[in-house]
Amino acid sequence: MMGRAIRQAPGRAPRTTRSLAHARFLLALTLAVVGLVLIVMLAVTIGPANVSLAQVSGSILGHLGLGATGTDSGAVPLLIDSIVWELRLPRVLTAAIVGAGLAVSGAVMQSVTRNPLADPYLLGLSSGASLGAVCVVILGVGFALPAAAFLGALAALFATLSIARVGGTITPARAVLAGLAIAQLAGAGTSFIIFWSAKGDSYREILNWLLGSVAGATWNSVIISGTALALVGTGVVLAATRLDAFAFGDTAAASLGINVNATRWALLGSVALLTGAMVAVSGAIGFVGLILPHLVRGLSGPSHRRLLPLVAVCGALFLVVADTLARTIFDPRELPVGIITAFIGVPVFIVLIKRKKSSAWS
Repeated sequence: MMGRAIRQAPGRAPRTTRSLAHARFLLALTLAVVGLVLIVMLAVTIGPANVSLAQVSGSILGHLGLGATGTDSGAVPLLIDSIVWELRLPRVLTAAIVGAGLAVSGAVMQSVTRNPLADPYLLGLSSGASLGAVCVVILGVGFALPAAAFLGALAALFATLSIARVGGTITPARAVLAGLAIAQLAGAGTSFIIFWSAKGDSYREILNWLLGSVAGATWNSVIISGTALALVGTGVVLAATRLDAFAFGDTAAASLGINVNATRWALLGSVALLTGAMVAVSGAIGFVGLILPHLVRGLSGPSHRRLLPLVAVCGALFLVVADTLARTIFDPRELPVGIITAFIGVPVFIVLIKRKKSSAWS
């Protein structure tokens, strides 16, 4: 009976209302996708060297075998082609993928923990991933960086939830406090390793990476982050109905036949994998996974089948814009993109706190 009631509860809205909500979602998703494509193309044109949209399109089409290449008539000059294909496009695409991955991670974590403050940064995943990544960089085994970042994120997640569970049920406030403690501990460990081992240019390079940056992105960065997003993103979208069930609480989810503990750990483990891959190519970037899900839910509604695709596209759009600002606002000097996301994210977060009346925020 309970399972039937829960299944029927969301369906009590009139069909017209549901149709309007679906139409609004499709319109928002279409506009977001079109906006993302346009912003990506425009971002590639911005930089010290003058590059036109036509040259960007020509370079991309040429490398895809759909246009003129090399010395062919109408081909993009080799220098411009190198700037577009080897430097700017991998960076912009990496920013888009990282933004999408962090936004999806935040949405999943907020749903699974039923904590509106949960995101990879606040719950310590980014700090744990950073600690693991810095360890392998200092040891000179950079090829293991993605695996180290994932293991660091997973260890931080396990520690956070273990501490939050002490004394009973995991509550939003307890999870955030535990996450902040683990984040500080991992941050202290990272700082100690850097202070003890990093020298000269490596110190500046690691510091820039810890603040969050996609400045050194290559096509390998696109492959690593894109593969993680495709695999984990597909998995969480397929688990959308299970994520919906968590909104009613563990008891209600269990009554629907869901193995609550196994599902929760599988989803959180997937988020740790995704966060580790994102941190491995961009460093720790905050606020993307925290604010984007809240902003997008107003357009998508509570259904994760709608929320996850839309939040991914909006997260990609947000970080591409933020990275473009980071590399142009103080030209010729460049800021780590994590500074820009913090400057944008903090005011937005304050507005969200003021608007939310739920006790979960108190």
